[in-house]
Amino acid sequence: MQQIYSKFRRIGLLPLMLLAAAAAYGQAGRVQPTPVPTPTPEEPLKISTQEIKLNVLAFDEKGSFFKGVTADDLVIREDNILHQPASVRYIPANVLVIMDTGGELRSVKTLDKTRRIALALINSLRAEDKVAVMSYANKPELLSGWTLERAASRAAVNSSNFGTRSAFVAALDMAAKMFAGTESDNNQLVLITDGTDSSVSAEKKSAAFDRLRAANITVHVLSFAAMEAADIEPRAKGISKTPPPKAMPDQIANDLPNGARDVAKAPKAKTFVVDRPFLKKLKAREADLIASEQQLEKLAENTNGEFIGPMSIDEMEDKTGLVAQMIDSSYVVTYVPKMPVSAEHGVAERHIEVTSKRRGLIVQAKRNVLLIEPGTKRP
Repeated sequence: MQQIYSKFRRIGLLPLMLLAAAAAYGQAGRVQPTPVPTPTPEEPLKISTQEIKLNVLAFDEKGSFFKGVTADDLVIREDNILHQPASVRYIPANVLVIMDTGGELRSVKTLDKTRRIALALINSLRAEDKVAVMSYANKPELLSGWTLERAASRAAVNSSNFGTRSAFVAALDMAAKMFAGTESDNNQLVLITDGTDSSVSAEKKSAAFDRLRAANITVHVLSFAAMEAADIEPRAKGISKTPPPKAMPDQIANDLPNGARDVAKAPKAKTFVVDRPFLKKLKAREADLIASEQQLEKLAENTNGEFIGPMSIDEMEDKTGLVAQMIDSSYVVTYVPKMPVSAEHGVAERHIEVTSKRRGLIVQAKRNVLLIEPGTKRP
């Protein structure tokens, strides 16, 4: 033991040993305090945000496309709360054209007229826009996928066929899935339709419209509804569209004395249809068309699209150029909402308006956007 003690002293460890022994003696007579655990900081409240994408139309004072719009040129109001755009981009559009080629009761909406309108629209789009074509009658059918080849799109239009049913809502859902499979932020849907569905309730149709709004798809409508309703209106009252037979040929009536000639050539009374079940069906069809016209117009308004409800096919064809102009004058604008969707139980409807701060720049962007938190059940 003495040898070990002498060894530690020689190498300089003796003072350290003495200090350690003194410290141990002091601790033996002292009550040890109960250790207090270090408090774990609370997890910060995680508020998820969702970037909103808008299609904003930009024109100069002459109505031509305005080039070079930047984030500093725009002001966004979301439910009257000001926001600054995060980005402004001009990118080519993905344009899906949906042709309504079905329906049991139809008169104005023929296959040839529907094709004519679709072709006029496709021919008016810019070369850099990708186009896909779908039709629906008994069921929706994709006629051609996304392509820059206009010849392929035109051939797809001409391959469409009529059916006796109208699967409108199924076509809208197929459209939403098609857009979900693309990487484009400029998604434009053009409906050439009367907006009626053979078997789906008004509630299911409204839900399909909500799904389009939630998917950030701009919807343009070229509507047959007003023309179809105007054509069906007298028949729904029981008035036949077939003119009554003449009392006698004109060449014979012209040779009669004045009084008799006037009676023979006077307008005849209208003929009436007395098939009550058929009249009831016509009235239901007329009411459906009127309601669809209003629904389609609202859908276009809520998605910043263009609604065309003409009273003639020639007018509808002329307005396809306007729809193409709206599509090709569109910027994609993004911003992050200051009020998170999670604060509203995962689903929120926001009124959004974009205005211009730049002289000579006129913008059009007024939308009612449906925002859905990821993981929340969609409508």
